Amino acid sequence: MNIKEKTQAFALEQAMNYISGDPEKNLPKLLAWVDRIGWGKDFSGSNGPKETIHKIVDDPENVWHQYIMRLWRDIDNDVLKSTFRNFVLNAALFGFPKQEALSEQYGCNIPWAILMDPTSACNLHCTGCWAAEYGNRLNMSYETLDSIIRQGTELGTYFYLYSGGEPLVRKADIIRLCEAHPDCQFTAFTNGTLIDEAFADEMLRVKNFIPAISVEGFEKDTDFRRGEGTFKKVEKAMAILKAKHLPFGISCCYTSKNCEMIGSEEYFDQMIDWGAKFCWFFTYMPVGNAAVPELMVSAEQRAFMYRQIRKFRETKPIFTMDFWNDGEYVEGCIAGGRRYFHINAGGDIEPCAFIHYSDSNIREKTLLEALRSPLFMAYRKDQPFNENHLRPCPLLDNPGRLASMVESSDAHSTDLESPENVRDLSAKCKMPAERWAPVADDLWECSGCCAGCEVNQKSSAL
Repeated sequence: MNIKEKTQAFALEQAMNYISGDPEKNLPKLLAWVDRIGWGKDFSGSNGPKETIHKIVDDPENVWHQYIMRLWRDIDNDVLKSTFRNFVLNAALFGFPKQEALSEQYGCNIPWAILMDPTSACNLHCTGCWAAEYGNRLNMSYETLDSIIRQGTELGTYFYLYSGGEPLVRKADIIRLCEAHPDCQFTAFTNGTLIDEAFADEMLRVKNFIPAISVEGFEKDTDFRRGEGTFKKVEKAMAILKAKHLPFGISCCYTSKNCEMIGSEEYFDQMIDWGAKFCWFFTYMPVGNAAVPELMVSAEQRAFMYRQIRKFRETKPIFTMDFWNDGEYVEGCIAGGRRYFHINAGGDIEPCAFIHYSDSNIREKTLLEALRSPLFMAYRKDQPFNENHLRPCPLLDNPGRLASMVESSDAHSTDLESPENVRDLSAKCKMPAERWAPVADDLWECSGCCAGCEVNQKSSAL
């Protein structure tokens, strides 16, 4: 960290300390002081970031004002400050400019986040999940995981996510990595059943780990996919985290079976009541020869989730992200290292958690070498895959694009049980992509216009 970054970090750390004393009173005062000294003048304007911040901070009725106050009220103060420092300062303010500079220097994508699987082992066997087929055969050593993080921070990447398998099978190593890299923010997509009092206490100690717990709706929907009794175990885990003032989020996979429940106001209210501070939404992908294409949502169901998530962003104090339907905010697909990529438990470096093809392995190449490999460079060359960013994915929305990249780069399937031909995988998405296209085009045409317009009414009627 250079002198300028150290100065900025110190100033923002002091600001956090000041706000923490009385957030409701001190946050507006701090913002007024910033206005007086002229900071942020480049962000002014009726629709600029500065005006948006004022709308949130100055209005106690604003849903995001309520959300911010809940963070200070509900989360341990030291954990909140650590999250702010690592996620806002390191990952965003300091990391992103470095990523952009190195991307220009090396002519390849440099990621903002890295998703990796410590193990393929899992204590559940969820319907439609590819990971459960592998058992405990694949694991990355602590040394390999540590090397990935060290290489990543050299590239300006400070945000690391774990998936699997069930990543908390490797609890001890995950905590050890948090200790070894206190300047990084860690998250895990977890079924939550292995979170107990002892692990929550470790989270409080290291302060830089936040779980995203997979919940498929209420008890019936969750247990349908994840097994009987799972829902009650997950509720117990969330209660432990909430009682210890630890932040956590929800990870939701919406399918043709649970879409209406996942997108309901009742469910959003339940997530808030559980204590979740964010929710990442994913839709079911038919990855693997044993996939269940019937679980894929219809175009109408995907449009329903698009509308519901946006509606509740205006009224519910929970931060939400939709991996596909939010493509408009990130200018399309973020995979292939453009903003993130995936390393599976066998060390294969994949463009995305849902794209099980690779031409590189972490045991044979550095991260930078993999980012400059033919497959990742094909992603960089072809992004965005569609001018309509509500159709961002090279598989789900533009299935021929993925097949072309995989074949041109001579990438191979990373599925150990039953390698899937990319053309066969793409064929499963062809009809859903064709049905989504006109709906997405209507929504894209309507993006930013009034809620009562003819196009929006048309999409809402689907």
